[in-house]
Amino acid sequence: MLIAQLSDLHIRADGRPAYGIVDTAGMLAACVVQLQRLDPQPDAVLVTGDLADHGRPADYALLRELLAPLAMPLFLLPGNHDEREALRAAFPGPRFDHLSQESGFVQYAVDLGPLRLLALDTVVPQQGHGVLCAQRLDWLERRLAEDPRPAIVAMHHPPFATGIAHMDAIGLLQGAAELDAILRSHPQVERVLCGHLHRAIQARFGGTLASTCPSPAHQIALDLRAGAPDCFTLEPPGYQLHAWRGGRLVTHTVVLGDWPGPYRFCEDAPPAH
Repeated sequence: MLIAQLSDLHIRADGRPAYGIVDTAGMLAACVVQLQRLDPQPDAVLVTGDLADHGRPADYALLRELLAPLAMPLFLLPGNHDEREALRAAFPGPRFDHLSQESGFVQYAVDLGPLRLLALDTVVPQQGHGVLCAQRLDWLERRLAEDPRPAIVAMHHPPFATGIAHMDAIGLLQGAAELDAILRSHPQVERVLCGHLHRAIQARFGGTLASTCPSPAHQIALDLRAGAPDCFTLEPPGYQLHAWRGGRLVTHTVVLGDWPGPYRFCEDAPPAH
């Protein structure tokens, strides 16, 4: 089982670059091309929130067009930039039935052969921070109790502080301690996969590993100073590949773009293909 995780696409249909600089649609299109070239192909693509920049129907229509070349199942989560109803309306049909309403939240459980994917909705409408209320946490606990198979929990806001202060201020501000306790009581959770930070960051949490994913567009500046300004950079964009092999989930962070190589570790050998 091979899962590609994308996050923080920030697609906008108005033709203007995000923050006047970032061509998010063009960068996602390049990412889709690179995903199509992978051998082996991912069995599924998970997108952990901030799909659109403004949550408008036209943004999701463009997003659907950009993702259409991917033949594998797509599993989408909302982030703080998204609007639940517009997201659900834009992605009807058998490839997106998991977006059906779960008590008003975009939460769902999916069987992925040897794994289960449990998607959590951390969105607070019109706010940057995230919340896991009792209703959402109860749903997760019931899903974990009903099946002991190895599970991935996916959510937009990471449940741990990263040290990037302006992002931690709009992180998961409610429910992290309760989530920690639930995960500790269900050791089948292999990973908590998150977005929001536009960087690859890992931390122990709930007796397992929680991580965030880089963006195929812009990255949050790595600045750990107290009071650092909220800035982004045009570091190489990326995504992650999560490979389930031999009862273990192994994660690779992939840098997007065309780079020299691959070369053999031998001076006289021809280039590898």
